[in-house]
Amino acid sequence: MADQDISIREFQTIIENTFGEKDHARGLAGSFMWFTEEVGELARALKRGEVDRENLITEFGDVLAWLNTLASMSGVDMREAAARYSAGCPRCHHIPCSCGEHTRFAKRG
Repeated sequence: MADQDISIREFQTIIENTFGEKDHARGLAGSFMWFTEEVGELARALKRGEVDRENLITEFGDVLAWLNTLASMSGVDMREAAARYSAGCPRCHHIPCSCGEHTRFAKRG
């Protein structure tokens, strides 16, 4: 399965079928805590400049799986969530974004 492309819907269904019973028993709040833990692990890997590609794939995959869990538990189809970006930036509708917004997390040159 690792070399096979799957759709957003297929991925969400796989996560629901694999973990749905456990997720619902844990509840939305408990599942959200797991999600934030996984986001933290990804953040640490990125902050330290992780070079182990396999570890990065694992961390991104974990975050994606937990995000899909939360969406399913909330009755959100991730295809609909992704469609918000189908025309590019949801604010200016350009690719690349031309909003010109600035963030405190921007790289400093």
